[in-house]
Amino acid sequence: MFSFLKRLLRWLLALVIVLPLILTLTYRYLPVPVTPLMVLRLFEGESINKHWQPAHRIANSLKNSVIASEDNKFCQHSGFDWDAFKDVASEFKHDGKLRGGSTISMQTAKNLYLWPSRSLVRKGLEAVYTPMLELILPKERIMTLYLNIAEFGPGIYGAEAAAQAYFNTSAATLSPHQSALLAAVLPNPREYNAGRPSAYVQGRAATIRLRVNQLGPLLRCVKP
Repeated sequence: MFSFLKRLLRWLLALVIVLPLILTLTYRYLPVPVTPLMVLRLFEGESINKHWQPAHRIANSLKNSVIASEDNKFCQHSGFDWDAFKDVASEFKHDGKLRGGSTISMQTAKNLYLWPSRSLVRKGLEAVYTPMLELILPKERIMTLYLNIAEFGPGIYGAEAAAQAYFNTSAATLSPHQSALLAAVLPNPREYNAGRPSAYVQGRAATIRLRVNQLGPLLRCVKP
């Protein structure tokens, strides 16, 4: 019995730690073929529309917009934005509302290796995989992974598929306005639509464009 438990523990360790480590080393150079979320949606009856693009074929305006919308300190932190966590905790304490405080690195780790529902186990694994990404991958590569696997709508994954579906263009030629619209829907891509933006999404996109102009040196890690 004891030997069986030891073997089981080894297999679990390999599955939870070693496999993501090997995959992260692989994804430094190769595209991501599929993610757990894509597989889950496929079993739910959705198609998978994705077209991998390297960093130089994704508009800088989209990279900047995503940083402005999701993670202002992406270029500075090492995976976790502790100031953002403090703000989230403070808001929860005073208003009773809990919003997301995930960085782009954390979201990339979750999208690559984990399932979408919230749980302590998933958050714990996310806390392990996030520094793994930061240690192995340059910031530009983390951004490239994120923008190629993020869900932008039902069955739509990555910047290229989203650009084609919503604007009939490519990820490389997205305008600043189109980029801001895509960034605006990321928090809830199954409710918001970048191609038919609601008043909220349009207002959010306008705020994102304004914030991009204010970030300046905070965008350096994704400059060409």
